[in-house]
Amino acid sequence: MKHKEILEIKKRYKKDQCTFSRVTGCYVNGEKQIVTTYRETFLNLEESELHKYLDIAKKVLSGALGNNLLDLEFHRGEGYHNEKQTFLMQLKSSELKDDALLEEFYQSVIAHYGHTGNFLILLYHDAYDVMKRTSDNLKLDESEETYAYVLCAICPVTLSEPGLHYKDEEKKMRVRDRDWMVEAPAQGFLFPAFTDRSSNVHEVLYYTKNPKDPQPEIMEEVLGCDSKQTTALQREMLHSVIQEVVGSEEEAENLLLEVQDSLQGFLEEYETTHGSAEEEPLVLTHDHFQDLLSDAGASEETVEKLGEIYGEYFGKELPFAQRMLDQKLVKKHEERKKEQDLRHQVETLRTKLEETAALKEDPAAEFAVNLQVKPEKVAQIKAQIIDGQRCIVIPLMEDEQAAVNGEPNLL
Repeated sequence: MKHKEILEIKKRYKKDQCTFSRVTGCYVNGEKQIVTTYRETFLNLEESELHKYLDIAKKVLSGALGNNLLDLEFHRGEGYHNEKQTFLMQLKSSELKDDALLEEFYQSVIAHYGHTGNFLILLYHDAYDVMKRTSDNLKLDESEETYAYVLCAICPVTLSEPGLHYKDEEKKMRVRDRDWMVEAPAQGFLFPAFTDRSSNVHEVLYYTKNPKDPQPEIMEEVLGCDSKQTTALQREMLHSVIQEVVGSEEEAENLLLEVQDSLQGFLEEYETTHGSAEEEPLVLTHDHFQDLLSDAGASEETVEKLGEIYGEYFGKELPFAQRMLDQKLVKKHEERKKEQDLRHQVETLRTKLEETAALKEDPAAEFAVNLQVKPEKVAQIKAQIIDGQRCIVIPLMEDEQAAVNGEPNLL
């Protein structure tokens, strides 16, 4: 899914625009036992509850593509994975009214969700009338298709902090009871995906709050999809690749910063010639990676070794160049470069100051020839070319003598 398609769905999650038909919940304790399940007609919820459920739904469609939001494809093989796809289609078609399907889904999440505390599994059902749009992106008052989907949010549930609160009936401060509070979703998904403003039953849009802990078991075992690495994990792997070859942590970091700087230049040049690649990200191929290393000043041996293991680390899932660009590292490189330039300027200034001080102590040190003559001889000194060389000519009278570097010189 593209960013604009996600926004089209997400912006409807307001009280006066949402069309959720119902929401179901399954509350699970820390021992992975179901405490309770429930099903609610969405628009019958109290207003305060409705807004809270909408806030949770919005979170599932939040974050950066490739990092918090991943497009997952169902495994193309025979059997198990295709069964998962069929199951999700049945769950969607049931409009969350089939208790047996809900129970099966809850048990699958409970078995594969790697969380040690309490959590809540929420499922929403929606049917969105997708309006046609003109070539200039204006809506027409005509439905193109009805996009029916389910949205899932898996939310940790934690105890509120202890403290005092005011009890109006007693006019006193009393100890507040600790309550189990539903947190923002840690994982979730949208099925089917909304691709090119149409239902795409071959993909799932997967959400993870923490890109460094995307819970691949949920992707594979619950959804039946091929798992994907988030941008955060791919960046960590890139650092690991460089660290493995370079060895020194400091040298690895320096090379990584130089690679990021080269990558920024590469993307700027690419977008100048090809236009923005935001909608269709550019794959960072093996050749691209080696070129970046060379531009970053890596030795031929380092480029060759890193090139060999680059594909081994990433396999068939090569990262996108745009998503591998870490603005924090780019900024760090710029700051480090400014610091280095400043140090160089200070060192250059120090050298010049030392040279100036030496000249003040010995004004003659700057010149190969330093003349010291009587005032009346100054007017007689001339520059003259003799045998092709520039010479200083000082006429001497018969009774005059000269000294060179303090030593008498009889001419």
